[in-house]
Amino acid sequence: MEEKKYHHGDLKNALIKAGIEILSQQGISALSLRKVATKAGVSHAAPYAHFKNKQDLIASISSEGFNRIYEKIFIKIKDIPHDLPEKKLKEAALAYLEFALTDSDHFRITFSGIIEKDKEKYPEYIKASKRCFSMVQDIVRECQQKEILRNCPLDEMTMTIWSLVHGFVSLLIDNEFSHNTFESQKPTELLLKILNQITLKEIK
Repeated sequence: MEEKKYHHGDLKNALIKAGIEILSQQGISALSLRKVATKAGVSHAAPYAHFKNKQDLIASISSEGFNRIYEKIFIKIKDIPHDLPEKKLKEAALAYLEFALTDSDHFRITFSGIIEKDKEKYPEYIKASKRCFSMVQDIVRECQQKEILRNCPLDEMTMTIWSLVHGFVSLLIDNEFSHNTFESQKPTELLLKILNQITLKEIK
């Protein structure tokens, strides 16, 4: 097989893309630097120019996961007026659900916790995750100002919202819900109902 030629930065992006494709097609257990190199069409030594080991690759894939969540939420809410934060909250939750359903393995590895103990080694990962959290935090702040969410410490309410949505989505993609749970309603409808359990005004 002829080895593909990449510019330095393009090679890293190609390897991350190959890793994400392996995740979506074969799952986390199949991920390795060797398989990523083969998928990208480069030598088995090529990934080591950017990643010391599999954990480095996972950190980059996780960073890309947070970036994709950010982009999906941003696209959904960018044209929503500031006086409709409840709509932003709804669309952000649905964007999160959409990413998890369409890229389940990428979602799982992004939140796998594999690199949490060593996350200080990965500034890109920290930056991407904080940017995502800050976006959700801004939405929560606007909802509190409009009395859609309870007026408690902002960080606490943001974590509550994130935990609620993330918990639902994680249980959903791992098939932990009873089959008949979704016989009469779609996941999007059920997520909205769950979200409304903690809002002060109903989100439709």
